[in-house]
Amino acid sequence: MKAIISALAFLVMSAPAFAEDHEEAAPITIVIHGGAGALEPGRYSPEEEAAFMAKLTEALNAGYGVLENGGAAMDAIEAAIVLMEDSPLFNAGKGAVFTRDGKNELDSSVMDGATLNAGAVAGVTKVKNPIKLARAVMENSEHVMFARKGAEEFAKEQGLEFVRPRYFRTEHRWDAYKRALEREQQDKESAIPSDFKYGTVGAVALDAHGNLAAGTSTGGMNMKKYGRVGDSPIIGAGTYADNKSCAVSSTGWGEYFIRLTIARDICAQVEYGGASVEDAANDMIHNKLQSMGADGGVIVLGPDGSYAMTFNSAGMFRGVKNGEVETVAIYGENQTAD
Repeated sequence: MKAIISALAFLVMSAPAFAEDHEEAAPITIVIHGGAGALEPGRYSPEEEAAFMAKLTEALNAGYGVLENGGAAMDAIEAAIVLMEDSPLFNAGKGAVFTRDGKNELDSSVMDGATLNAGAVAGVTKVKNPIKLARAVMENSEHVMFARKGAEEFAKEQGLEFVRPRYFRTEHRWDAYKRALEREQQDKESAIPSDFKYGTVGAVALDAHGNLAAGTSTGGMNMKKYGRVGDSPIIGAGTYADNKSCAVSSTGWGEYFIRLTIARDICAQVEYGGASVEDAANDMIHNKLQSMGADGGVIVLGPDGSYAMTFNSAGMFRGVKNGEVETVAIYGENQTAD
């Protein structure tokens, strides 16, 4: 009898620890975007839509594959973003828009939610994958951001792949640039068309160890002037990640995302205000950003696996994959999950 009582007592005392050790982990998750803007149905042909959906799916699967094999969130977002940088479909890497001077200038950033380490680059013109350079800045330098020639000098030291500037040029972006020049020469109010699409790409991920990471990459705004830098390489505006709150990647009118520090504000609402990622994203995009007359969107991912894909434009290239959901979309309403 004493032996039975002792055994029962041991089980009772061990139960809380056992339950704690086996607490269900949040599901590995990756969320991506390929830009937001005037994406009304009918803008693209069925063949073009299929190409976008296929590339989003490929990027989503590349990132999720890393997570599924036990890889880190940072590796997952890099894998997804590199695929989108290499595709001419998006305004990042190959397929970037042109500056007022007819050049392609690229910006990118990454952030590690476990350590709050971050890296960013701005105005690079010869580095094939700016997201790799941003990560190298984070991991292999004492700084957070390098710009222009300095960033490319660092890239050489890191042994990253270089390309000729013409590698980034695509005919449809060049045609858009020429049309914008014509509008400017005709003294129109703006060289930016009313149906502008922000093709910035980004990804946020949650790995099996419970760590978050975020990354963003872009060619910036069509017809941007004089070394303009948008929000994509700005930590707290275009990118932010903290295991205590969430991971965010932004796309939209960068000047407003910088003024509102949108990525950091979303995470602050989650951490300090107890808001859900959905409520925090909605407040920033549908309240604060919209009240300033600007548009765009964000992808947000919490340490519990909750996510939001929120935008106030007509659409946003986007996708999410976890153990239960796998979807990509262009048009339609915001998508969230608890």
